[in-house]
Amino acid sequence: MTASDTKADLHFYLQSARDALLWKLEGLSEYDVRRPLTPTGTNLLGLVKHAAGVELGYFGDTFGRPSGESLPWLDAGAEDNADMWATADESRESIVDLYRRAWAHADATIDALALDTTGRVPWWPDGKDEVTLHHAVVRVIADTHRHAGHADILRELLDGAVGMSKGNDSIPPLDSARWESHRSRLERAAREADRDA
Repeated sequence: MTASDTKADLHFYLQSARDALLWKLEGLSEYDVRRPLTPTGTNLLGLVKHAAGVELGYFGDTFGRPSGESLPWLDAGAEDNADMWATADESRESIVDLYRRAWAHADATIDALALDTTGRVPWWPDGKDEVTLHHAVVRVIADTHRHAGHADILRELLDGAVGMSKGNDSIPPLDSARWESHRSRLERAAREADRDA
């Protein structure tokens, strides 16, 4: 496999995760994209905001290619988890646009540099901060897919919508009655296992 084939392969998986993450916002109200759905506040728009910062960090400053984007939620002294939620003043459109600009910047870095190019991750400890572009791409793919999985679960909790993309829900084609029957069966199995433990 050539380096360009490897880059194309990596880009395909990175882009599929990016697309899935944004697709989870479609058709939802401002409240629902921002709504904290877990005890730690995980929400759909916050996942997108976080993913934008991750891409700008790993494919920007790490390789001496700063994006010029202002990310005050990542500054020293910023509130904990400020990258994981959107304030009322931060519009959905501005966060989605930031994420798309982060893609363009990341893609330009990936295209411009060899996969064995070494960079330094500013937020990693000194002496343990060296990373190759290949490693950074794999790390960001894993992180983005992880958050796309979070988004999939959050979206299912909000309105029952599931899947990897439009037209590919990646689950058996069961009607709601069969899904409820399946879920009830799993609940019974869990209770039986707990009783027998």
